[in-house]
Amino acid sequence: MKQLRNYTVFLLLMIVSCYALSAVEVKEFSSDQLRDRFQVLVNELRCPKCQNQNLADSNSPIASDLRKEIFRMLEEGQSDQEIIDFLVVRYGEFVMYRPPVKKTTLVLWLAPGFLLLIGIVVIIVIRRRQTMVSGTSSTLVGDEQEQLDQLLGESSNVKSTKSSEIPNSKTADDEENT
Repeated sequence: MKQLRNYTVFLLLMIVSCYALSAVEVKEFSSDQLRDRFQVLVNELRCPKCQNQNLADSNSPIASDLRKEIFRMLEEGQSDQEIIDFLVVRYGEFVMYRPPVKKTTLVLWLAPGFLLLIGIVVIIVIRRRQTMVSGTSSTLVGDEQEQLDQLLGESSNVKSTKSSEIPNSKTADDEENT
């Protein structure tokens, strides 16, 4: 009985949540051009409450109000620039994803190119240092090459001596065991 009640409550909660998620704003535009302009505007303007969402993606109450306001202004015949100017006066330049180029926003426009240029310079410097290091280590002066040959020759002689001693010691051990 208790299990039946739990299933019923779960089913009712699922039905209620479906109704809550199905809230969609339906707007009847007088022309297809207005609908296209509306879509462009709500995708290009940022929600003042949601830091990084546009008006089309945001579900906040202020975004809903701004979509209604944009719809009303479009139906009244205002241009896109008039609508943007109205929102900038009301909420500041923050509502625009692409702020205009002026002294206060110059850093926003120039910083990406400047950082890219710095990155390219850093990569070039690192690559040059790597080629300089690899180039100097492979070229040895005559005396250095001779020293290297002597050291390598000595180490190979030591290895061959040790390897020749090992079989002799094994044979001696083998003889003792027999």
